[in-house]
Parts: sequence; structure tokens; C-alpha cells
Amino acid sequence: MDGSVRLEEVVMRFGDFTAIDKMSLEIGSGEFFSFLGPSGCGKTTLLNMIGGFLTPSEGRVSIGGEPMAGVSVNRRPTAMIFQNLALFPLMTVFENIEFGLEVRGVDRRTRRATAERLLALVALEGVGQRRVTELSGGQKQRVAIARALAVEPRVLLLDEPLSALDLKLRQHMRSELKAIQRKTGITFIYITHDQGEALTMSDRVAVMSAGRLQQVADPMTLYRQPATGFVAAFVGENNRIEARVIDRLGERVRLDAGALGELEGRVGDEASLGGGAEVALYVRPEQLRPVAAGTSGDASMGGSTLVAEVESVSFEGAWLMVQARLAGSGEALRVQLGSEVSRSFADALVPGEAITLGYDPAETVVLPRDGSPRVDEATGEVVEAADV
Repeated sequence: MDGSVRLEEVVMRFGDFTAIDKMSLEIGSGEFFSFLGPSGCGKTTLLNMIGGFLTPSEGRVSIGGEPMAGVSVNRRPTAMIFQNLALFPLMTVFENIEFGLEVRGVDRRTRRATAERLLALVALEGVGQRRVTELSGGQKQRVAIARALAVEPRVLLLDEPLSALDLKLRQHMRSELKAIQRKTGITFIYITHDQGEALTMSDRVAVMSAGRLQQVADPMTLYRQPATGFVAAFVGENNRIEARVIDRLGERVRLDAGALGELEGRVGDEASLGGGAEVALYVRPEQLRPVAAGTSGDASMGGSTLVAEVESVSFEGAWLMVQARLAGSGEALRVQLGSEVSRSFADALVPGEAITLGYDPAETVVLPRDGSPRVDEATGEVVEAADV
């Protein structure tokens, strides 16, 4: 069964508000594809258009090469798992799973055989006679998946289904969902604002902002090679340093960072930056390492160092998180240190003390400054470019 999904110049307007703006995208059959973005960016609207709950104002949605214009929700080869799961509390697990098949006129024996097969798939054998109210959060989640799979969809749409679960259960269900997707071979389209979910489960991720695609890539590329300032700020943690390009040699650029002196960085894949361009250098917390004061670091760091004043140190198990302020600019800096590194520099990790940090320019990214968002220090949320 072809479970590919194609969006062609799709637009969704609600009055004067444009929720989705000319989006084109292809999702492969059998792919685990996630839409990632902050609340209000249009993720749920997009999912509802694919599922047939909303009709695009412009553009076309196709599934398996077939245009979905005019095709109602119950006739589309899709099934949807909502955030609240929408299970029937007064029905048994069997009855919940069989409901869609009963509506379609499938006989009782076939319905029960299908329900038992799907309960085995989601590792819930033996609970078919229980009521939904007797199940744990994780069990309810798996029942919702089994019910959706019962109607044999080509595409399964998942609207932040793990958001109501506690952290440990969410982490467990990530691996469960991916395993189920691999067993069934069905196209999964998952929306979330949780980057951990998207990066852990997905074959590819589309990062959205204000109804537009910022970047579509596999999780590793998304993390290591963000294409825009928004992606760099939203996916994982990043330290952002404003600078101006002095000159460029291949993928490397030499930067004038004002009071911070000269720094180096790697040009983003899509960036075309010449001398004098205003840019932002993004350095992730785990890429920073303490070096002896007055040195330029080891050869791998390319001579790029930052001096900062330690504000606080937090123990987080496998690593230490250091909050600091850059000398000269006063900008906040986050540093993540493994236990061995932190032990070697324990004396320097004292609030109020200066620390010199080095980084490898090849592990950074330099992107155009125009339109780049910032992260609010108080809330940790991304501030859109329009609000800067």
C-alpha cells in the first residue's frame, strides 16, 4: 500500500489569519515523519488538512498519489490518534479496538481476531476484557494505537499523543511507537513541540515556525547543520554570539565579535556570507571546553576561545551545567561539561571566577543575523524574529 503524502503549495487561512503559508512537501511511504515547532506554528492545522478535518484554502493534498480534494474523513486512508486519545471509557478494550470495524460492517469473529492480533502487536495480550478506566496511561496509549491500526490505514496521524504522560513513560513510549511503526510499515506523521520526541523517533523532521517550513532533514543533520537561526535556536540548546565577517576561507569564516575579539566558525550549508556580513555564531553548550587561562586551546579548537565569568554550577548526573556571562558583552553562556572534564577544572568552576573556554570551529555554525530569533533567558522560549 502506498502511504506517501504530498503537499503542493498548501495554504490554510482562517479569516485574515494565515495558519499555513504555501507549504510544499513530500513524505515517503513507510516513513516516520515528524513536524516540530512551538505552539501555534500550524502543526495541528497541517495534520487536520491531511486527515480531512480541514479543507485547504489553496493547494492540494495527495495520499498514495491520489488527490484528496472532496474526499471525506471516513473515506481517506488515514487514522488519527488525538492528544486526549478519545477512547470510550464505558467500553472494554476489545470494544474500543473493534469499534471502527463494527461501523464498517465487519463481522464479529473477524473483529475479535483483529483486536487480539493488534493487542499482541502492542504487547497488551490478556487485557481485552478490561474497561479503559482500569488501564494505566501507557496501556491506554497502546490501546489507542491498536484502535487506529484496526482500520488498516496507510497513514497514521499522531497529534502530540505523549504530552499527557510523565517523563519516564514518555521516554518508554517513544521506543514503543518506533517499534510498532517498523513492524507495520505504515507511514507515521507525528506532530510535537518536544524536540526529544522528534529527534529520537523520526526518519526525518520538518521544523515549522509561523506556518512555514524552516528546514526538513534527518535528526542528525538538523542538530549539527541547522539551516536557519530559528532551527539553531529551537533544536537543542545553543549559545548565540553576534559578529561580523572579516574574511572567509572555504567553510571557515573569521569573525569580529566586538569585545570578545576575533573568533572562527563554520558557515552553514545554505549561507552565502562575504566580508562585512552581519552574522550569528552558534556554539552548543557541549562543544565548549575549559582551557588554561592565557592559552588559545589545543589545535582542534583552532585558537577560538571565550572568556566568561561563572554564575552558577548545577549537577545533573552525567554532566555539570555551568551558567556564565561573557566578558565584555555580558551575554549569557551555557556550558555542559562531562564529569571527567569538570573534575580537571573543578577549581575554576566557582561563581564569580573567570574561566576560559575553547571550541572547535568545525562543530559550530555561522548563519546570517537578519531574522535570527533569540531565546528568552527567563522562560527558555524562542522569541520569533518579528518580536525581536
